[in-house]
Amino acid sequence: MNRRSVFFATACLVAALVPALAHAQAKPAANPPASAPAAPAAPGKWVPPVKGEATVDFWNGKPSIVKGEIVTVMKVKNTSKGSIALLSVEELWYNTKREVATNGSYRNRALLNPGDVIEFKLVSPNKPNLYTNQFVFKHANGNVKPNRVPKL
Repeated sequence: MNRRSVFFATACLVAALVPALAHAQAKPAANPPASAPAAPAAPGKWVPPVKGEATVDFWNGKPSIVKGEIVTVMKVKNTSKGSIALLSVEELWYNTKREVATNGSYRNRALLNPGDVIEFKLVSPNKPNLYTNQFVFKHANGNVKPNRVPKL
């Protein structure tokens, strides 16, 4: 009978002390240090993807030749009301006979939320007699209406 009373008293003591210890550990620091880095920004809100035609603004730099390849830097901003899923951009290069001579492509696998800007490079093999280029924009749920802007 003595063991039962000791066990019961121990159980009551533990039950009384555990919430008090847990409450004492949950107190935040009074003053955070001034040199502490800011918390990273919270991820953006999920926006449903656009079905049908999406709109984007884009800026492209002057193409340059690097080690036998044509490199074009491009920035794209989503101006649609919804996010753009699987945006793809293809750069087609034409020769002096107006035939497709070479191309390069980029695919953005993440959702591009409204107002977001991405920067990427389009790389195409360099060929002789290249005359002009053209960009083709597409996404998973339809076409993209591009708008060239002077600065982005």
